[in-house]
Amino acid sequence: MRLDVKAFFRSSRGSFAPILALCAVPLVLSVGIATDYGMGVRTQNSMQNALDAAALSLTTMPQSATDSDRQRMLQTMYVSNGGEGTATLEAATFDPDGTLHVSAKANYSMPTSFMKLARIDQVPVAVATGVVKKPTLVQATFKITKASGYWNKTITLYGIKFGATAANPLMRISYVYNGKGGAKGYGTTTVQTPNSNGQFKTNQNVKQQQVCTSTNYNQRQSVPSGSFVDGNLLTTCTFTVGSGAGAPIDVSQMQDLYLEMDVPQGSPSVLKSNDPNTSNRLYLDVSFDSNGNPTGTEVPTGQIVDIFTVVPCGQTSNQAWEDGGNAVPAPVSNADFFYSVTGKCDYTQRVANTRFTQ
Repeated sequence: MRLDVKAFFRSSRGSFAPILALCAVPLVLSVGIATDYGMGVRTQNSMQNALDAAALSLTTMPQSATDSDRQRMLQTMYVSNGGEGTATLEAATFDPDGTLHVSAKANYSMPTSFMKLARIDQVPVAVATGVVKKPTLVQATFKITKASGYWNKTITLYGIKFGATAANPLMRISYVYNGKGGAKGYGTTTVQTPNSNGQFKTNQNVKQQQVCTSTNYNQRQSVPSGSFVDGNLLTTCTFTVGSGAGAPIDVSQMQDLYLEMDVPQGSPSVLKSNDPNTSNRLYLDVSFDSNGNPTGTEVPTGQIVDIFTVVPCGQTSNQAWEDGGNAVPAPVSNADFFYSVTGKCDYTQRVANTRFTQ
């Protein structure tokens, strides 16, 4: 017997058709709810990513920014990253040491599609985030310890500001050989900061200067305090400018820092801390024993040095450079430029030491 489907549904004698119609409503509704739920999950994920990105953007604003400024930035960055609804800044607070705490949330009333059948036109979607940014290096104070060698040379600290690409000189240590012999050779070392034109001029902005003089030495001579014997020479090094203060350099507006040593007679003649081919001539964690002999850790070949990392907060990092006269790896005693860097940390606009808390 052939089943006439159309006739079956037109039939008024049976009750199966109305029952099937009634059953179809919750079936369609359940499928629709699942569809709307999937849309809600995708929207929530998108909102979370947008809010995280927006909260991170607040860590690059100056500390002097107002909460209104931060709210505007939060909403702008939230929308530009694809966030739906409204982002709200709940708090942006600073600890005494410069640690920044940010908390924010976002809310959106998502229109439904199939859930309208159940008279549910919108569903709320909410996300929240929290960011903590630890203090980073804002000032580095450079001090001469000892410089030597038969070659004139300079060490320059370069910085790249936020949003910039060009590096500018922030500090220079220059060494001029005094013409005397001995095992190492000594001279005059000067720490300077640039003038308003970014230039280093003679006797301008001198923060520290060490002058080493060498005279012939014989065994019957006594060695004055602060002097030392190198071969047949008695060398005395004195600070003529700034013996203790050194050169404090503001690096709070810098996103990148690197050191460059220029040695016209060296091979290579240009050494950089951010160049994996020449950074191995830099020594870190340098110390001196009771006899004045140095020990330290040579940067491995192929490794780039992050100045923000090797200058610790509130502590002094002793460093040294080998100027190219010796092959490396080599003991730190072969180094020619010894200096110290003391770091000061606080809040900075640099994107670093940031983590999410929720």
